[in-house]
This record gives sequence, structure tokens and C-alpha cells, in this order.
Amino acid sequence: MNLKHINIVLVAVGLMFSQTSCRKSFLDTKLDTQPTPENLYQDYKNLIKLANAPYAYLQNYNEFQILDGNLMAPVTDEAVQTNNYGSVYTFNEGSWNQFNNPNDYYNYYYAGIFSTNYFFEFLGKIGDYKKFLALNRDTITTASKNEYHNDVQKMKWSIAEAHILRAYFHFELAKRYGRVPLVKQTYAAGEKAGLVQSSFEDVVSFIVSEVDQYKNDLQPNWKVSSFATDDGKFSKGSALALKARVLLYAASPLHNASNDVSKWQAAAAAANEAVVFAQRTDINGGQNNLDANYRNYFLGNNTLTSSETILAVRYFPSSTMEQLNYPVATPGGNTGITPTQNLVDAYEYTAAPDPANPYANRDPRLGFTVVTNGSTWNGRTIDQSSAGTDAMTRTNASKTGYYLKKFLIDNVDLINNFTNPHNWPVYRYGELLLEYSEAMNEAYGPDNSNGYILSARGALNMVRARPGVGMPGVIAAGKDGFRNALKRERQVELAFEDHRYWDLLRWNDAAVVQNQAVNGVAITKNSNGQFLYTPKVVQKRVFVSPKMYYFPFPQSEISISNGSLAQNPGW
Repeated sequence: MNLKHINIVLVAVGLMFSQTSCRKSFLDTKLDTQPTPENLYQDYKNLIKLANAPYAYLQNYNEFQILDGNLMAPVTDEAVQTNNYGSVYTFNEGSWNQFNNPNDYYNYYYAGIFSTNYFFEFLGKIGDYKKFLALNRDTITTASKNEYHNDVQKMKWSIAEAHILRAYFHFELAKRYGRVPLVKQTYAAGEKAGLVQSSFEDVVSFIVSEVDQYKNDLQPNWKVSSFATDDGKFSKGSALALKARVLLYAASPLHNASNDVSKWQAAAAAANEAVVFAQRTDINGGQNNLDANYRNYFLGNNTLTSSETILAVRYFPSSTMEQLNYPVATPGGNTGITPTQNLVDAYEYTAAPDPANPYANRDPRLGFTVVTNGSTWNGRTIDQSSAGTDAMTRTNASKTGYYLKKFLIDNVDLINNFTNPHNWPVYRYGELLLEYSEAMNEAYGPDNSNGYILSARGALNMVRARPGVGMPGVIAAGKDGFRNALKRERQVELAFEDHRYWDLLRWNDAAVVQNQAVNGVAITKNSNGQFLYTPKVVQKRVFVSPKMYYFPFPQSEISISNGSLAQNPGW
């Protein structure tokens, strides 16, 4: 949080947007010169740019490239990284610390918070933003007048969005570090040392208060508004989804050791509010539905246009995900990260297992998420036996017997560098229903709706019955049995969406799961040409409990805090 470089930070924000954004409508934040008071106050457009600048910190946390240029999945039991080197091994071997943390975004998110606070303070200095937006522009002629009134309306939304962005950044910090400073103003360099940590509960209370205060000042639904080009900003729906997620984390065992049921009730109420809003059908709300094609939902611009999406981050078209993760036998592919047997085992059988094909009669989401041996993909059949095209003995072939399919577009011509969009769902309706289901089960049990829109079982079974998946309803009885079913459902439905690691932490399950080996299969053929699968251990993992339930604060921050920032226990 290099707070002394105020002007540099703002210029850097603009540069990041100009380099990474494909949405020029609201992500155009570049300030042509260093934003000194002289030029900041001369152009009304600078206010718009300052309002949009915090979105850089949502945009540039690229989930597709977050660890070793790829997904976060290999730090969990979801996947293995094929390369024998990389930052992922720092996590998996338990050697990460306050000096070397590959997922250290402490200063990054505080820079985002600084950006929102700078915007608020600038607003305070200019007074009436409506008058400022009228400076040095035509507000008389019809077209210019309409543009001015649009800017005024958008600025009202932008102020609320900045509050939600600041809340979002604080949550991303708190879920990693626990007790973090609540920063509501900008600071000069010398003042940084005096920042005091707030409890996790206080951070949660702040986030909830921000959402509650500003939710009704947000655009209800960009897609159905006359400002659809601004879709991708926070809306009322995504703010409610943030609140629901935050309160779910706050109620979870890691942060709720006494299992205070009132915290689960608060999480259930927040999730209910978000689901009720998502199901609105009037023009101001729009309606969220589970996408009819689970596989296609995660591909290209489908994520942006689908009614399942509550908030998505847009990226420039590229072929990076396919280049990294296509099988090495596919021209241009490098295998990258590969799913584990641990994950495959979570996909239920829908009928009796087929001894000749362990992937038959399974939850359809397995085939939408994982490339299994013997399946057809990109115009050929995957054969990982010793004489097969994808033989596991090949350099850089899969170590697990599986390949990633989710997020990867079919039949991309990597040799000629063909590109496609890849967009990240920050909040989607399917995940919200699972949050609702979990909170409701813990607060009221699986079948008591408490007068809300759904019971826990009803919400969970909606996800399982989604079009194209059609899994039967969960029949697990009792709160404990249903909890186990819910955990399994999150593992399957949300695979590779960067929930698994944080779920294992908040459930207090990481000490067990993250210390288990991750497994795969060795694949051979018998004399009849039938594939044979032999379980094998692929990697052992290390998770040091309890200290690794929270990230260590960067030692550099501890050193300059003059004792105001206490290192998390064990580090």
C-alpha cells in the first residue's frame, strides 16, 4: 500500500486500464499527465476517470492467470500442475511464508481501497459533483445536454459502486489475513505505520453496512438498462451477492468457532435477499436463471450474456488458456494443470458403474469439466495408454490421467494463434443458490424454509436439476448429512472457479484435505484393447495447521508498522 505515491498510483491505474481493458465505455481511466490539483480540477472527465479507476483492481486480478499464469486450482485437491517447477509448489510443500507468498495481494487490494478513498476525498473537495460535471462543456444543445444528464446519473451510481468496491477489497483482504486494517481515508507515508488492525467481525460489519447503505443507489441491472455498455460494473444484484458471501464466510467454522446460529441466520437472510432480488421479473430487476448449458456457460461471451451471471469480469480475447491446458498431443497444447482423481471421485454415478468405463453413468458435469480417457475432444479420441497419442510417458503429458475442459473452448487453432474471449464469473446464480442452501441448512435445517423463498434442500436440488445436468435430488437426512452433500455439490458445481481453497479454509477442513495426497490413474490396455485404470499417488501435500488457515502479513508491512500490525500466529 505504497500510500505516499498518490499521484503515481492514479497514473498507474489509468495505464493498467489502457493496457488490459477491452471495455472502453467505463474502463477508460487514463489520465494523460500526472494528476496534480491544477489539471484534476480543469476537466470534468477526470472525475469520471477517478470514479472508474478502482475497477482496475477488479479487472487486473486475473483469475485465469493468478498462479504461475494459470488457475489457482493446483493448490487444492482439484488439480496438479504438470510442470515440476513454479510457485504452486511453494504452497503445496508448505514452504510459503511472510517473505514469499505467491498469493500475496495485500498491497494490491489496499491500493484499490486507496483508489476509492481518493475518489471520495476528491468528491468532498469539489462539492456538488453535478456542477463539476457541467464545467467546460455544452449542457444546452440537446445531444450534449443528454450526455451531461447521463454523466450525472452514472456518477450517482459510481459513488455507490465505489463504496461496494471498497467493501469488496476489504473482504478479499479479510478472507486471506483475518484481522486487517479498515482503511476509510487516504494516508501519507508517515501515517501508514499507525494503521490499526480491525477484527474480522468488524470488517464484516463494515462491509454489510456499506452494502445496506448503498444497495438502492446502484443500477439494478445493467443488461436491461439504457446503459448496457456499462455491464460489468457492480449492480444491486452483485452487491447483494457480495453481502451474502461475506456473511456466509463469517458464519463458517473458521470465523464462528462457537457455531453461533445467529450468524448462520444472518447469512441465510442475506442470501434470501439476494435470491429474491435475482428472481425479480420487473424491468428494474431482471431475472437470473440457471443456464441451460453448463458446458457452454463458461465459454467465450456466453458468460457475459447468460442470465445466470450476476457479475463477470471481461478480458481481451486470447488463446492462453488453451495453449496452457490443451493436451500436449494437441498441436500447440502444453497440458498445464490437470484434474485429480480426488475431484473425479466427487462426481456421482447416476446408474450402476460400468466396469469397462468408470466415466460412464456419471454426473454430466464430469464430462463438461474434465477430459477423461477414451472420450472424444477436439476431433480425436483421448488415448493415454502406452501406445496412445496421449501416452502418459510423453514429456509434459498429464500425470493424473485427466485434462482440464472447463473454460477451454473446443477446436481452437493454436498454430495460427486464433483467439477467443474468456470471461470470469465473479458471482453467478448457481453459486448463490449453494450459498443460500448452506446458510439455510445451518440456520434452520435442510427442509425448513423459515418463510423464505426456498428451503436448503430446494435450493440445492435446483442446482442439481439444472437443464442439461438433471441430477436427482439429494435425499440426505439431517443437518449433518445434508452438510456433507452440500460440500460435495460445491466441489462439483464450482470446480476450478477458485472456491475450493477458500471453502476448505472456512470449513476448517484444510488440515485434513490439504494434507492428503492427490491421486490419479495409470492407464494401460489389455490384450483385448480394453482400457485398464490403476490408482496411483501423484503428489503429496503439506498444510501446517493451524497457522496456514490465515495468510502471513508481508514482513515488509510488519516492519514498517512500528508494532501496529501484529503478525498472524505461527508465522
